[in-house]
Amino acid sequence: MRSAFIFLSAALSAVLASPSGLDALQPRAAADNTVYVTSTDKFCMIMPRDPHTNIGDSEHPGGMKTYCSPNGRYDSSQGQLPAEFWSNVAFKSGTGKNGGRYAQLTGCIRPELLSRLNPNDGGGQYDSSGGAGGLGNPQGSVCLGYKHYVELVEPAGPRACIKCCDDPADCPTNKDTQGCPAVIQGNYFNCG
Repeated sequence: MRSAFIFLSAALSAVLASPSGLDALQPRAAADNTVYVTSTDKFCMIMPRDPHTNIGDSEHPGGMKTYCSPNGRYDSSQGQLPAEFWSNVAFKSGTGKNGGRYAQLTGCIRPELLSRLNPNDGGGQYDSSGGAGGLGNPQGSVCLGYKHYVELVEPAGPRACIKCCDDPADCPTNKDTQGCPAVIQGNYFNCG
């Protein structure tokens, strides 16, 4: 019993130390198909792979890629978001409806700073459990350390949100047309 506790303590320490330590807790996914949220300056999100692409138009195999904050990028296959991508952002973590853990970012973005986005795009949703056959969009994408995630990018908002969850009830994928506040409750700083 004590050796199991020591192993779990070591695994938790690895998770808290770096995003790559989270890999030990779940099946591996390509670094450019992986998101995570640990703070307002250490995170990765899915974005269109090609420049000046609407979110909805990126939703095809190969059309999406992980982009990370300057402090969050941990692999050369990942893109880097500008340091000022968020004009206002809030981080929150806790337990959800059924006691499962979650971590989230909500707030206002500056879409004009990321060449992948069209500032007038109404946006769309990326997730780990929706899409064709419930395999995610992008397919096979994961959030490090969690079983599920949901992310909306709404350049015209201009806002974005991402939530990683243990319980799928905390990361609904069936509200994608309702916008960030309906999918992820949080602070949006009156940006949209």
